Amino acid sequence: MGHKTIIAVAALALAALASPAFAVDKATALLKDADGKDVGKVTLIAVPSGVLLAVDLTDMPPGDHGFHIHGIGKCVAPYFKTAGGHFNPEEDEHGLLNEAGPHAGDMPNIHVPASGKLRVEVLNQSVNLGMGLLGGEGTAIVVHQGADDYVSNPAGDAGPRIACGVISK
Repeated sequence: MGHKTIIAVAALALAALASPAFAVDKATALLKDADGKDVGKVTLIAVPSGVLLAVDLTDMPPGDHGFHIHGIGKCVAPYFKTAGGHFNPEEDEHGLLNEAGPHAGDMPNIHVPASGKLRVEVLNQSVNLGMGLLGGEGTAIVVHQGADDYVSNPAGDAGPRIACGVISK
């Protein structure tokens, strides 16, 4: 292989890596419970239709839990109120079943088995990593004690916040 061919192949490889179709933009949120114990990790991956959240919970209470992106990247235990309300840049109403909703941070409930461990992927088509998730005050992933009813304002009647993780690069 001649030098010109090697240079051409290298240029094509670099162009492919720089191309949005091949660029992988990721962020993470390390979840902690009210006692500061690590309970899981969420990896956020930019995809053409939004953000894919790869959820890996390691020690959560079993049951159905509201699972949201909250509007402030601050997780002060034990109540995590510092994370603010749901991420809602369009000022929509809450709820996946609400005709005037949902918030951009509204996502389906997660269902944790008796083992307390869960691996699941959730696609959020209402956000992207460049849309404020990483800028300004940042954002956080919050898990609630109960299930989100998908209609009640402002947060789906999901109960107290039991885990929180700041979304960061």
